[in-house]
Order: sequence, then C-alpha cells, then structure tokens
Amino acid sequence: MPRFRALVLSSLLIAQPVHAQDAAPDWDLIRDERQKSIMAYTVFDVGLGITFRCVDGGYDAVIGGLPPAGEAETRPLTLIFEAPQDHPHPQTWNVAVEDTMAVSPLPAPLARQLRTGGRLQIVVPGGAGEGRNLRYDLILPASSSAIDETLTACGWPLVDPRDATLAGLDDDGLPSGLRWTRRPRPSYPSENRVYARGFAVATCVTQPDGRLSDCVIETEHPREGGFGEAVLSAARRARVGPADGSNDPLPPTRLMFRTNFRMAY
Repeated sequence: MPRFRALVLSSLLIAQPVHAQDAAPDWDLIRDERQKSIMAYTVFDVGLGITFRCVDGGYDAVIGGLPPAGEAETRPLTLIFEAPQDHPHPQTWNVAVEDTMAVSPLPAPLARQLRTGGRLQIVVPGGAGEGRNLRYDLILPASSSAIDETLTACGWPLVDPRDATLAGLDDDGLPSGLRWTRRPRPSYPSENRVYARGFAVATCVTQPDGRLSDCVIETEHPREGGFGEAVLSAARRARVGPADGSNDPLPPTRLMFRTNFRMAY
C-alpha cells in the first residue's frame, strides 16, 4: 500500500516526553510543480513536525513523529494554545498510512490558528506508555506568508467566520439540539483499487426540513481515494432533526461529520 507522502516528515523520530522546544525562526516552504503541491512545515528537535499542505486542490494538516498508533484508525489529541482565554481542545485525529502521523479533521481552521505562532502544547493520551499521557511543549514560529500560501493555493480564505462555529462542535460534529434521523452512509468508492482504508471530513448547513446543503470536504486522505466524493454523495441522502423528536423547522446550522472507510476482504 502506498505510504502517506509527506516528504520531510517521513524521517521524523518517535517522540519522547520533553520540555519546551524552540522551533525554526520561520516555517519552511516547498513547492512541487509536478505534483501541484505546496507545503509549509516546521520541525522540532524532539522529532515532532507539523505540516500544512495543498496537493492538487486538497488540503491537509499533519503532525508527524508521534508514538505509533498501531492498527487504530483514529487517535485522540488535545491541543492547548498560549492564549490565556483558550482552553484545551480534545480532538479525534485520523491515523495516516504511516501510523506515527496524524491527520487533522479541520486543517484550514487549524492553519489559520497556528500561523500566529506562540506556545502550543500537544497532549497524546497514553502516549508515554502504561497509561501515561505524553505532553509536547512547543514554541511555534509565526508564519507571515508560508501557511497563507498553502491556504490560498487550495482556495481557502485567510479569514473565515466559520472557524468560531466549528470550534464549538462536539467531537461527533452535531451541534447541541440536533440528532441524526438518517445518518450518512457512504459506500466504499468503487473506482478505488489502491487504498485499503481512508477517511473524509465534511461540513454542511442544515435546511428547515433536515436536509443538508452547502457541503464542503474539509479534508480527505488519501487524496486520490475518492473518499470525499463518496461522502458528498451520502450527504445528499442524510437527514437531521430536533433532538427532542419534534417536527419543528430547523434554523440554518453548520455541522460536521467524519467517515472512516475500510475495504472489506
């Protein structure tokens, strides 16, 4: 199976418990015209690396150099930013084909947040072994242009009011007061003959009758697997409704959902 292509991150070491580490003075930038890709990345002395990448219109954010996740498809990570008003952000990240790499479910909002630089702590539950958490304490360089270039290359805005809405969603992606009345159930892409597993994350806006509209693929991995298109197709058949079971019309509300795919043998 092809491995996740992340160039610089492929040589990162497995991380250990660490104290605060300084990053490079700026994010590095790599362009590959043949692959239609542009990548901004920063690597720390502890072997951890963070990458934002646009490849042929698809955007992703990857943390590499984590303890191996084994056969797990997802792993929990908690991000704690320097801002005093900020609070820990427990998130479920997908595990890449290389199991020391984790892929963000919402890469563009994360890019807009991290480009300001500053202190970032990443907590890996159970990452230190024997049930002990592993905490990375990092100093991110500010990015005046590199991260912005990756966002622009993939058509993502540099400022997006959706970020505040998405930050308030629970891990299941549904706002408080909503429930699935017909869950999205994508089929494995029939044209995919290469990747045995993958995932896609979509955000949509609810309609008064519970249908979903304005759906956007926030990220998918691997990019060439057709997983995003399968999720968009399933979203057209999905429905949500009030959590109390009533038939009241729904106000426009943004929601998020993730689908993990695994080929059946």
